Amino acid sequence: MDGCMSSSVRLSVVLAGLMTLAAVGGIAARPSPKPPGTAPKYLLEETVPKQFGEWRELPQSGNQVVNPQTKEMLDKLYSQILSRTYVHPSGYRIMLALAYGDEQRGELQAHMPEVCYPAQGFKLHSNREGAVATQYGDIAARRLSTSLGPRKEPVSYWFTLGDTAVKGKFERRLVEIRLGLTGQVPDGLLFRVSSIDESPERAFKMHDQFVNDLLNALPERDRSRLSGLGARPAEG
Repeated sequence: MDGCMSSSVRLSVVLAGLMTLAAVGGIAARPSPKPPGTAPKYLLEETVPKQFGEWRELPQSGNQVVNPQTKEMLDKLYSQILSRTYVHPSGYRIMLALAYGDEQRGELQAHMPEVCYPAQGFKLHSNREGAVATQYGDIAARRLSTSLGPRKEPVSYWFTLGDTAVKGKFERRLVEIRLGLTGQVPDGLLFRVSSIDESPERAFKMHDQFVNDLLNALPERDRSRLSGLGARPAEG
C-alpha cells in the first residue's frame, strides 16, 4: 500500500511540475486557435479505403457514431466524422466510427464510448484495458461489452492525441503539456470498431483482424496517424 501511495504521489508531483512549467512556457508559446478556413491535415473519407483485405463497405443509412450530443454539438466537438459498416465474406459485419477533432482542448476534448454508449441507453457490462497486436506494435485500446435490449455490442477503441496513442487522462495531459510548450494545439482522433455479437471474445478477435487488415492496406503516414504508433524504423 505504501508503495502504491508513493507512486501516486510521485506521479502527482511530476504532473504538477509539468503543469507549472507549461504555465510559464505558455506565456511565450501560447497555443493559437486554428485560423478559419485552414485545410485539415488529412481527410478521413480519403484516408480510409472502402475495400481492403477481404472487407468491403456496405451501404448504410444514418450516422453510426453513438454520441449523446446534438448535431450542433457534434459539429463543435469534431471537425470530421466517418461512419461505415464493412462485411467479411463470412458474413461478419464490423461498424467503424472515426471522430477527428483538430482542437482537442477544454470542452472540445473527445467523448469516450464508455460515456456515450450509456447516454444512448446502452448498458455497460465491462470496461477493461486491452491491446490490439499488430506487426507495427501493440495499440493500447479499451474493450467494452455493451447491450441495448437483445442487442449485444462489444466495442474496441483507442484515442490518439497528436501522433500519440494515449490510455488515460494522465497520459493525455502529459501530451497536451508537451505540445502546449511548443505552442501547438493538439488534434485528436477517436478510433472505434464494434459489432453485434453475443460473444465478446469472438467479437474482439474479429475487431483485431479488421484493424490489422486496415493498417496493412494503408501507407505508413496514414497507418501511423490512425494507430498512434508512429513510424517504425526498418529492420535489418
